[in-house]
Amino acid sequence: MEMRMDYDILIIGSGPAGQHAAWQAAHMGKRAAIIERKPQLGGAGLQTGTIPSKALREVAYQLTRSGGMRQAHDGRSRHGLLADAVRRKQGVIAQQESVILQRLLRSGVALIPGEASFVDAHTLQVVDPAGNIRNITADVILLASGSRPRRPGNVPFDKKTVLDSTSILNLRHLPDSLLVVGGGVIACEFVSIFAALGVQVSVVDSHAQLLEYLSEDVVAVLADSFLDMGVKFYMQERVAEICCVENGTRTTLESGKTIHADAVLYAQGREPNSAGLQVARAGIVAKDGWIAVNQHFQTNVANIFAVGDLIGRPALASTGMEQGRAAVLYAFGGEQHVMAENLPMAVYTIPEISYVGKTEKEVQQENIPYLVGRVYFRDSARGQIIGDAQGMLKLIVDTRNEKLLGVHIVGEQASELIHIGQLVMNLNGTVRDLVANVFNYPTLAECYKLAALDCTHQLENSL
Repeated sequence: MEMRMDYDILIIGSGPAGQHAAWQAAHMGKRAAIIERKPQLGGAGLQTGTIPSKALREVAYQLTRSGGMRQAHDGRSRHGLLADAVRRKQGVIAQQESVILQRLLRSGVALIPGEASFVDAHTLQVVDPAGNIRNITADVILLASGSRPRRPGNVPFDKKTVLDSTSILNLRHLPDSLLVVGGGVIACEFVSIFAALGVQVSVVDSHAQLLEYLSEDVVAVLADSFLDMGVKFYMQERVAEICCVENGTRTTLESGKTIHADAVLYAQGREPNSAGLQVARAGIVAKDGWIAVNQHFQTNVANIFAVGDLIGRPALASTGMEQGRAAVLYAFGGEQHVMAENLPMAVYTIPEISYVGKTEKEVQQENIPYLVGRVYFRDSARGQIIGDAQGMLKLIVDTRNEKLLGVHIVGEQASELIHIGQLVMNLNGTVRDLVANVFNYPTLAECYKLAALDCTHQLENSL
């Protein structure tokens, strides 16, 4: 007689992807458990990444809105601002962790503290915080162990002056100067936060522009904002060496330039948290630690699934949540959960950037005939009221069928506004649907209608 497994599904990791997988399994009546090696729930998304950095960003953003940046340059008030930001961050984390815990417990999901590794395809060995070892079995195992900042061996990380995106969140005193190595999403978000708090920030990046995969005109608005906050740029430069010295750090570039700063943030990529899982014992194929999956988030081992950062791009909390649900639906019902074709992306800089769909470069590479409609926030009443003169909304439209190919927004509430364009795209709407819609007045959402009118005028004039 076949032995009954301890659980229907074991989930490694309590981040957004693991949580939503567990809730979906519990909703289907399955015996579900989450194994978490950290003392707190929520994974990097809640504890060391998404939520804490956005909480800090909110304090910095409110400072820019209140005109307080000049005041922030006074040493005493600057350190008070950081203390306020840290308190806000910790309060948000504690509240969210409580919400997650209560929801999991109400759903009947078991929580197992400890470090998990494979024994075989259905068995995990768990070492609890006291060092006790036990084996736990399940019909289905789902990996959602996330990622961590990349920490090259030649960078002297000390969590005080040479930092990654996790340790920088634990600073208790603002440095007078900060060098950020990298020009991607995480790097740019921290540039915004610390520049707004009055820190002299410099950026080193090997590309010609920040966020090099985004539209040039959108990134130009962000770059102008950074310049206004006193940020210095070293573009198309690479770091040769970072050293800790008596008065801070010294960074030497391959070009021979030397940059002195109180602290360095190294923000160039992330690595998968898979080394301790011993996936080879279960027969799972992994490349450089990243787990390969099919369209159902199933690994090469039929009963083992992987979701979230562990499987690579897009590595977003929002997509990880849906991946977790989709994997569970397929694992227990063979149901193929169809995710939205067009996924929204957001960069929580000051100002925010958000986008969905294709960039102009991508449209050009695919030889699609298109036109662009733009509107600046200052052209709307709401934009004038809030004083956002630089914000912009851009629509990229296929001239053959008038459907939206992409929406790109930079400015206040960009991460909220993007969902209007996303819905139109996923529902196969056209630019004329935006023209026909009624938006509250005055709102920033009205910019959709203004940009859509720009598009339709171009379409009519081209006839």
